[in-house]
Amino acid sequence: MKIGFMVLMFVVGAVMGSFLSCQAWRLRYKEQGKKKLGKRSVCLKCGKQLKWYDNIPIISWLMLGGKCRACKKPIGASEIVIELLFGLGFLGFGSTVDPSSMSVMNWVIFGFMLALILSLGFLAIYDARWRELPQAVLIFAVICAIIIVILKQWSLFSVVGFSWGPILNTLGAVAILGGTYLVLYLLSKGEWVGDGDWILGLALGLALGDSWLALILLFLANFIGSMIMLPKKQKKIAFGPFLVVAFIIVITFAEFLSGFLSGKLW
Repeated sequence: MKIGFMVLMFVVGAVMGSFLSCQAWRLRYKEQGKKKLGKRSVCLKCGKQLKWYDNIPIISWLMLGGKCRACKKPIGASEIVIELLFGLGFLGFGSTVDPSSMSVMNWVIFGFMLALILSLGFLAIYDARWRELPQAVLIFAVICAIIIVILKQWSLFSVVGFSWGPILNTLGAVAILGGTYLVLYLLSKGEWVGDGDWILGLALGLALGDSWLALILLFLANFIGSMIMLPKKQKKIAFGPFLVVAFIIVITFAEFLSGFLSGKLW
């Protein structure tokens, strides 16, 4: 069952990556007042409507050699990279649960976490392409994160009763991620980071709910961003994708990281 669940998570992740990549373009065209792309996927180069068998995540890109079947122009490596990253992201998050022993509350929290990951993935795609974070999707991500916090607190309360510890830990994570980018935004007047980065950090901090893990996420995001972007010598970078990738890594290995920080793995 576990193996089947993991395979399903990867497939669903790849499909959603393909879908959200397309929706990002639709939103961009709408915001710029361009001609709508229609309900079916089309080639952005020649406008030809794609067949269903040209829309199979990963497989279709490989079979077509990364080119449009009609005009033979490159589709772009970013499409298959997005599908792979989404698949791996869903696979990583899916590995943190055991579907055979989850309670109803666990499944509800799992569902909202998937909704959060999807919204984060959309934000990462949009930010990477156009260096913008759509406000509506940011708000949706924050709402999902708040619901996750409430559900986790309620689940914990039903077992051990009320405790300030988890609440303060969550607030600490919010201060580290959301607060850091808010301060940077205010100090630089938007030159260092965008006005959406601190809202993204707020959502990540709420969902993570752990101050130490938030610090690891912050370090990891900056490290990944530096390794990728410094050689390009760009003054302004889209930092959202690195935060999202770091978040997926941290939640995937949260149990290991928490054990390491507490000294249980030493």
